[in-house]
Amino acid sequence: MWEWLFRGKREAELDEEIQAHLAMAARDRVERGEAARDAELAARREFGNRTLVKEVTRQMWRWQTLETFWQDVRYALRMMQRAPGFTVVAVLSVALGIGANTAIFSLINTLMLRRLPVWNPGELVELLQKYPGEPRGNNWSWRSYEYFRDHNHIFSGLIGFSAPHFSVRGEGRETLKGESVSGNFFPVLGVNPAIGRLIGPEDRAGVAVVSWSYWKSRFNSDPGILGKQIVVDDAPATIVGVAARDFSGLATWYKPDVWLPIGNASRDHRTLGLMGRLRRGVSLEQARAEMNVLYRFTIEERAGNKDPLVRQFKVEVEPGGAGLSRLRDHFAKPLFMLMAVVGTVLLIACSNVASLLLARGEARQAEMALRVSLGAGRFRLVRQASTESLLLSVAGSLPGVLVAYLGADGLVRILASGRPIPGAPPHFEIPVYPDARVLLFTAGITLLTGVLFGLAPSLRAWSASPISALRETRVRSFFGKSLVAAQVAFSTVLLSAAGLFVVHLSNLEHVDLGFRRDHLLLVSLDRATGGYKPGQLLRPYQELVERLAAIPGVDSATLSGGTPISGAGASRFGNVEGHPERPEDRRYLSLNWVAPKYFETLHIPLLAGRDFDAADQGRSRVAIINLAMARYFFGQDSPLGKHVTFDGEDKAYEIVGVVGDARYYEIIETTRRTIYLNAFQDWHAPSSFSLRTSITPAAVVPEVRRVVGELLKAGATPRFTTMDEQVDASIVPERLIATLSGLFGVLGSVLAAIGVYGLLAYTVARRIHEIGIRMALGAARRDVMRMVVGDALVMICAGMAIGVPLALLGGRLAASLMEGLPVESAAPILFGSAAMAAVGLAAAYVPARRAAQVDPMEALRHE
Repeated sequence: MWEWLFRGKREAELDEEIQAHLAMAARDRVERGEAARDAELAARREFGNRTLVKEVTRQMWRWQTLETFWQDVRYALRMMQRAPGFTVVAVLSVALGIGANTAIFSLINTLMLRRLPVWNPGELVELLQKYPGEPRGNNWSWRSYEYFRDHNHIFSGLIGFSAPHFSVRGEGRETLKGESVSGNFFPVLGVNPAIGRLIGPEDRAGVAVVSWSYWKSRFNSDPGILGKQIVVDDAPATIVGVAARDFSGLATWYKPDVWLPIGNASRDHRTLGLMGRLRRGVSLEQARAEMNVLYRFTIEERAGNKDPLVRQFKVEVEPGGAGLSRLRDHFAKPLFMLMAVVGTVLLIACSNVASLLLARGEARQAEMALRVSLGAGRFRLVRQASTESLLLSVAGSLPGVLVAYLGADGLVRILASGRPIPGAPPHFEIPVYPDARVLLFTAGITLLTGVLFGLAPSLRAWSASPISALRETRVRSFFGKSLVAAQVAFSTVLLSAAGLFVVHLSNLEHVDLGFRRDHLLLVSLDRATGGYKPGQLLRPYQELVERLAAIPGVDSATLSGGTPISGAGASRFGNVEGHPERPEDRRYLSLNWVAPKYFETLHIPLLAGRDFDAADQGRSRVAIINLAMARYFFGQDSPLGKHVTFDGEDKAYEIVGVVGDARYYEIIETTRRTIYLNAFQDWHAPSSFSLRTSITPAAVVPEVRRVVGELLKAGATPRFTTMDEQVDASIVPERLIATLSGLFGVLGSVLAAIGVYGLLAYTVARRIHEIGIRMALGAARRDVMRMVVGDALVMICAGMAIGVPLALLGGRLAASLMEGLPVESAAPILFGSAAMAAVGLAAAYVPARRAAQVDPMEALRHE
């Protein structure tokens, strides 16, 4: 390498050596009696071609390959500079393809591939359990944790942890992200302290470990932090250590500020996440087999709640080296679908650039043939063509990295704007940043892209010959048209996918939810920051509902424990008077505590009976059921006056009303049997207020904030959203996929249109003489246009013949990942095919019109 950098010196030494050799040869001849001029000429003739000798000598130098490569790079740069339009189109095509792929891969890398900064993360596994019909979760009882820990033969250590939001009081009062952990948490993970010590098996309560980032931001990296106290949930804790700088918890999206030991007092009522470290030599399959046996303990523990589905619970053991799986489970399918979409975009971009390079290569056939005639080897020409392709790919990757950075950041913001995910904090962050894996992916995809679209011109360069330069063979024409047909096929797939996802999104947006979502303001209060205990809120909340309903612009106000499409809610087993269920048919009843006027405010229809009212507080307990529950238990009979009791309770609730079905968990779901209880009669401290407004909901927010501040002076902080926003947040992944697939579908069709236009424009330019002869012999302009458009139709139809089956197959694969896709409908395929045909014909119009306007005399004279 250094020799190549200082090659000028070696060149000068070579010139001096040749000159010295010639001088010595001439001097020998002069000494034998020849004239000086004749001796010099004879020495040069005897030496031979000086340039050839230098070339042969250079070939023996180790850095000659670098020199040749540098020559190819400079030549490729000059060619790119000579055709700026071509260069811009090619670089932008590559940049969009590489940038989109890198952006999606960055998210996949963060959520699924990045390893935890602990000792040997490949040995970690996460223990999950799955309730039939529900997402799997990492939630276990303390008893299950102890049993698994003490009776397993597969783990060298099993840790438990939980993730509540602690209220930490120091100089002021601040809310920190905290985690309670078992005593073996840090030893099993192999995490070392930055200073002090970490929580150990001997710790039960009263100690705390803080994260490096919290130590730096809150305590300014003060080494005197050890021994200081913080107050967590009104209990003092002494800081005994700071965790290592690179350790920030078991989830990339949740970074605790404080770790506390799980105290004895709360163990029996705490839900834990579990993660284990496998013993050396224990495989994942062995771990799954033993956990299926140990899980019988949890089944028996749960059997006491009389859940008929408890025997169908499943335990799963999954690799835990990348951290907790909650966000992976939620976003994996959308990200994989987007990866397939952007991969298709990259293939279209490669086909587009390849066809452009192929068309430009046709114009350079004479150049290639001349170089072959002068002795250039075919491998040398292929290397030159490959260098140009790789240079274009590298040039496209540089803006592509910027596209990836901006795109990944935007994707994270969109994903985080969705509805809170069960098992994850309400507000999470996904730290997307380039690491070695992302950089290697970008480099690899850049190289692959250069090879893909450089394959066609490289093969063309290999076949270059003086004879073939004088004619265009059918094979070459077929190759160029095949590339355009491939672009049409891939674009048809993208447009069909876009149509499929857009139709699915439209179906979700127009589902009958059982309530009216417009002009509905949702106000939630954080009781913890207000300092209230549940029993102290009954009267203030009743008065608050009345005050909120009196605000100008508010038609009605109410209170509830949960709101529709919130993704969460309570559930219990119930027993309906006169309608006993078989044990195997029992299912949970969804519960919601609501205040009077709840159904009026949400416009949930009251089908029979009455609503709750204020007088219910002095009467026996009452309940209202939804239509699905009424039909299941009572059929056509009236449920009014019947009673419902819940397992483990003696008190009965009289059914006084029946309301319509409303969706509470997901937009697409089987309607659940739901029972509503009077929030002011059976107080469970609900904290979600709903206001039906006659004006824009945002207009009443300042007045609502003022009223809340007056009535709840302890500092309860209201959070505002609208039902429209809440419903939209529940379909963020679907909206993201529909939007991006639509954008990429448009991009793919534009690239395909460029390919069709470029090939036809080049073909028309090459066939000017033929077109002139046709028109001179009587061909009409419409005949010429029909000929050019016919060529375009052949490529478009060939592409769609390949693209439609691929689109059908892709739709089936997507349906296996996303529930509710309308794959039975032919509309998305028809849309994709029709849109691609229209785009292709529009791209063919300009070359066809240009061909039709050819002057026969000018064409023949030019030829």
